[in-house]
Amino acid sequence: MSGHSYTAFVPIRAGSKGLIDKNIKHFAGIPLYEHAVQQGLRSCGFCVISTDIETVLATPVTDNRCVHRRPVVQASDTSTMDDVLKDGIESLSLTGQSIVLLQATSPLRHDASISEAIALHETGAFDLVMSVTLGNASILKMGMVEDRRFVPVSQPKYCFSNRQNLPNVYRPNGAIYVFSADWFLANGGLATDHIGAIVMAADESYDIDTIDDFINAEAIFQRPKK
Repeated sequence: MSGHSYTAFVPIRAGSKGLIDKNIKHFAGIPLYEHAVQQGLRSCGFCVISTDIETVLATPVTDNRCVHRRPVVQASDTSTMDDVLKDGIESLSLTGQSIVLLQATSPLRHDASISEAIALHETGAFDLVMSVTLGNASILKMGMVEDRRFVPVSQPKYCFSNRQNLPNVYRPNGAIYVFSADWFLANGGLATDHIGAIVMAADESYDIDTIDDFINAEAIFQRPKK
């Protein structure tokens, strides 16, 4: 990790429509969010938890983590990740750091994938590096309708191609984002044309939103490692 100091950032909030209290629900013996925190500590050496969950805020800190009380305005259904990150970076003076954002709802993410994302960010070729997984190529056949005109999302030829002839497409899986705090503040958010990608397998990309997701992800997590 030459040249940069990395801080892991794990955002968790109390409100959750799909699965109540999912971030603190025990997953393989410990709260779900704790898996992300432990990964952040292993990968970066320091981890910030941005939260409005009182039980997390009240838990004594015994390792290299910082628990930051997220303002109420940044803990609603309409709060954006950009808002949450801006609050954390400015409140905790994380300028000069590079941030490794780890979502608590992706507990099957591998440490190696985090290291790969950090290494790609280290090259300086991209403003932002994020994790992706294989998506449905049929999206290339789609478009938007503007004033009754069909505007393809990609190249017009794909609208008329057989599905098996379409190129692979990848979707962000939400597990890992790596970027410079200074760049983020100057840019005003995460959106950029210069995004690097690391590809994660479908199992590793599991995102927990419902109780079924939770049960399935826990079963995969607890399988004997090959």
